[in-house]
Amino acid sequence: VQLVESGGGLVQPGGSLRLSCVASGFRFSVSYMNWYRQAPGKGLDLVCSISNDGTTTSYTDPVKGRFTISRDNAKNTLYLQMNSLKSEDTARYYCGDNFGNRGQGTQVTISS
Repeated sequence: VQLVESGGGLVQPGGSLRLSCVASGFRFSVSYMNWYRQAPGKGLDLVCSISNDGTTTSYTDPVKGRFTISRDNAKNTLYLQMNSLKSEDTARYYCGDNFGNRGQGTQVTISS
């Protein structure tokens, strides 16, 4: 299993970012997928999830209405569109499946 995240960076509050996660080594199209984040000095938190066919999604309350998870099974790619970013969204973001596999993450820093 290999998961490679990209798209992180430094943006100002209120800005947007789109994260991507390219998956390989497993049947991505039949796998529920998740985005997690870990803020400095804190534990790993589940941010959002998506069903294998993309029809069902769920979000943690702090990101509802601002983040959108999606996937392209033809490209084996998971996405996270993040809008109206806040300083408290600063964290390292990871994609992962329901079996404990995660990538190396991509850093998102929200600061003016």
